[in-house]
Amino acid sequence: MSIFDNTIIRRHSNSVKWDAMEKVYGLKGASEILPMWVADMDFAPPAAVSQALQEHAENAVFGYSFISEKALQSIVDWQDTRHGWHIDKDSILFNNGVVSALANAITAFTKLEDKVLISSPVYPPFFNIPKSNGREVVSCPLVEKDGTFVFDFEAFEQALAQNVKAYILCNPHNPGGYVWDEATLKEIVRLCAKYDVVVISDEIHSDLMLEGAVHTPLAKVAGDEIDRIITCMAPTKTFNLAGIQIAYMIVTDKKKRAQLEAVNMASGQGSLNSFAPIAMHAAYTEGSAWLEELLPYISNNMAYVMAELEQLPGIRVEKPQGTYLLWIDYREMEIDEEVMMQRLLEIGKVALEPGTKYGEEGRGFLRMNVACSFETVKDGVTRFKRALL
Repeated sequence: MSIFDNTIIRRHSNSVKWDAMEKVYGLKGASEILPMWVADMDFAPPAAVSQALQEHAENAVFGYSFISEKALQSIVDWQDTRHGWHIDKDSILFNNGVVSALANAITAFTKLEDKVLISSPVYPPFFNIPKSNGREVVSCPLVEKDGTFVFDFEAFEQALAQNVKAYILCNPHNPGGYVWDEATLKEIVRLCAKYDVVVISDEIHSDLMLEGAVHTPLAKVAGDEIDRIITCMAPTKTFNLAGIQIAYMIVTDKKKRAQLEAVNMASGQGSLNSFAPIAMHAAYTEGSAWLEELLPYISNNMAYVMAELEQLPGIRVEKPQGTYLLWIDYREMEIDEEVMMQRLLEIGKVALEPGTKYGEEGRGFLRMNVACSFETVKDGVTRFKRALL
């Protein structure tokens, strides 16, 4: 029996995933609905993380703190061991989350009304953060090829030529779970360099590689153009620590680091809370075995869901290379998204995310989070089938 077979009761814990559905989906009786939507695992983190946090709590005094050298070194060692990427401690800047890191980068490296390029369907803050900061979002959609989404680099270059100042990359891709290969990443860098575009690479899912897939940090293959890459990472998706709120940016260019630090100062953002680096250090130094058990568990959950759902006429699911999210294609069913969501929520009593949340290119898709016990996954599949049969 796996440690992940334990179904943890999370209702009435101020969990966004479990306790905020009535507000998110705008309906009554949300307590009857099984949440398989937001990217939040239903697993406890490695025991070493909980122990480290408990020990820190016993210190009793929580004054101003700074990031320890051992916490910084844990990032360096993790990137080296996990991704073969050798980074300098001086290149690391901290944020409360990857979304705030994206916002800081947009503020630092673009001006009001500047154009920011994205590749949809993609994580909603890629649209929302630039718009909220007065920038113009230019979308160059990914295109379908052999059942997956890929870059159309001719269209990508045409978009960059529209005086784009920054490009936000999702590496690996959310919601599709695509792990971009080295050739794709190098072409992104080449074209962005040609048009002098800063690249903000969201790599928060980078540790969640399935069945031999390998994550390649964009900066690792950027060569002489590495200084135009802003890499955003965190231990939070990997170890289910979103509520701890810790992320970091790897920025090799000293001038760009100074620009980002100036944004922090202007907005009054200080250091991390004292628990955050404690959790990160414990996860990065003692969490590898936990992660190695997690990944095949998620992969098995995915295989089960795919086998079951593809028995339904008009449903197709490509197994992702990374993340714990399934991108479910129901376009052949010719059901409107509103109707599909109504059936899932009101008949099936299960909450998934509608594809258009990730852009119009996501219409006809659903995103399902399977980072939960197998028992919960089976329940979710039963509810999904009930909604459609």
